[in-house]
Amino acid sequence: MNSIGFMQGRLSPLIDNKIQSFPWTNWQKEFQIASANNLRTIEWTIDQERLYENPLLTEIGTKEIKNLCKKYQIKIPSLTGDCFMQNPFWKATGTKKKKLQNDFINILYACNKVNISIVLVPLVDNGSIENTEQENNLLNFLTSQKELIKRLSLRIGFESDYSPKRLKSFIDKFDDDTFGINYDTGNSSCLGFNPIDEFAEYGKRIINVHIKDRPFGGSTVPLGKGDANFLLIFQMLREYNYNGNFILQTARAEDDDHLGVLLKYQNTVLEFAKNTGIIRKNI
Repeated sequence: MNSIGFMQGRLSPLIDNKIQSFPWTNWQKEFQIASANNLRTIEWTIDQERLYENPLLTEIGTKEIKNLCKKYQIKIPSLTGDCFMQNPFWKATGTKKKKLQNDFINILYACNKVNISIVLVPLVDNGSIENTEQENNLLNFLTSQKELIKRLSLRIGFESDYSPKRLKSFIDKFDDDTFGINYDTGNSSCLGFNPIDEFAEYGKRIINVHIKDRPFGGSTVPLGKGDANFLLIFQMLREYNYNGNFILQTARAEDDDHLGVLLKYQNTVLEFAKNTGIIRKNI
């Protein structure tokens, strides 16, 4: 069933003017605000800085997350691992590589405890794969952890800046649906990719969708102000029988009305979903 959710932090004030960061002082309150506005799906985010202080990775925090989910009827189906992008283990060597791989495994266990089922690995920006060695590092490690990932009832989703054909070649190296693609509408428009080409190559491997808008070669802007062809994207999602979530990773409010702008974007996505018939039932 499709749900429209939001990236954790989008209901909190900006931190150090960053569009996305874990909302240390406001994360509990986001559950209350979301519930009061009928937002029932949150995608968790976790940074490398203070990694093991993140409530997801503490015993007390895990209990609090589960209590908040129950109290406010919120689901956390997915996690964006910004920490992996900030300090990618596939680019590291020696003891640092081992430590970062261990961090990854600890995050998998933590996700299982709070019923997160999709862990997203961003292969963009600082996490962008630059050569065959880095790709093989990623492939070999994740393949070695496949049984653990399955045992913890998890799936891994890759967000990538690869061209459609190259991304198909990459994801085909993972031979089952334990691994899939996170489709980011804004990143694709920024890179000038055609949704028809993208879905033809890997449409059936998409397991999560990030909603944002970017102009070609530019950064995140309000929905409708960039080059993302949302009508075509939603038509493609319908054609390829996508049944996952839509996570609002949208531009922040210029007037600090973060709730207001998020609800506006939610309505925009809901209209596209309705117009293309992608909604199955309650969203």
